[in-house]
Amino acid sequence: MTKKYTVLPCSGIDKTAGSMSREIALRLAEETKSEVICPVFYRVSDARYNKLAQENPLLVIDGCGTRCASKLAAEKGLKIAGKINITEGAKKNQVEIGSSLRLGEKELHLCTLIMHDLLQEEAKTGEEEKTAGKEAQAAGAVPENIQYEKYSKDKFIFRIPKEGFYFIENDCWAYVVGNKARIGVTDFVQKSLSDIMFFTPPAVGREIEQFEEAGSIESGKAVFEIICPVSGVITAVNQELLDYPEYINDNPYEKGWIAELELTDFESDKELLVGFDAYFEILKRKVDEFHV
Repeated sequence: MTKKYTVLPCSGIDKTAGSMSREIALRLAEETKSEVICPVFYRVSDARYNKLAQENPLLVIDGCGTRCASKLAAEKGLKIAGKINITEGAKKNQVEIGSSLRLGEKELHLCTLIMHDLLQEEAKTGEEEKTAGKEAQAAGAVPENIQYEKYSKDKFIFRIPKEGFYFIENDCWAYVVGNKARIGVTDFVQKSLSDIMFFTPPAVGREIEQFEEAGSIESGKAVFEIICPVSGVITAVNQELLDYPEYINDNPYEKGWIAELELTDFESDKELLVGFDAYFEILKRKVDEFHV
């Protein structure tokens, strides 16, 4: 492992999973010279740690479903580059975590397995990502090298694809190839929510009508129900968002896509969709009226 992180572990060291998050943070510090943030001290004095988080990719280690480390990062406005959840790691590796705060053999072994998973994630080559991109394109994914128009307001910049995308006033989009579509939310949504922490996907196989709810995303500020721009059957969801919902913040039109559908009545749906020109005016009005 060669990547150096700034690591924000769980603050629940009175629980076994919290102690394991600290153990993994220490291993990362030893093996990669990563820097570790003290979550308790960070709450009262963040200047030093904010600088660290900007210098290195931020890796958050949550102990359980409370996700206190992720929430702390969101509160501080930090951009999360990677996440580990000890409880989910235990479930994935079929290891039952004990109750003792002194880590035993199986807890330490689980730490090793989770570190191994992190290493495997880092080992993805550019060629593998390129292949995955081609496969996704064949399934109806958005094209590479999208051309964007930008609209600026104060310190914020909003991007909108200039060609090929359909929009609705609820700030969701659809990209259609043949009888398939990929859907997502716009830049206005992700900037309004700020750091997105949770993604609830629609169920694969579900038939959905235009303007029905298709899952939700949540930040520390609000929950946003995703409105489906087109009618169809959900054939896939972006599984990566379950672990990395912040991909929506990174780019909601590309790696932050939500789901794919097999269309059932696109010719009728088109009557209630708008293209770039109309949505650009909608976006400008919303930004100017409501700000972000």
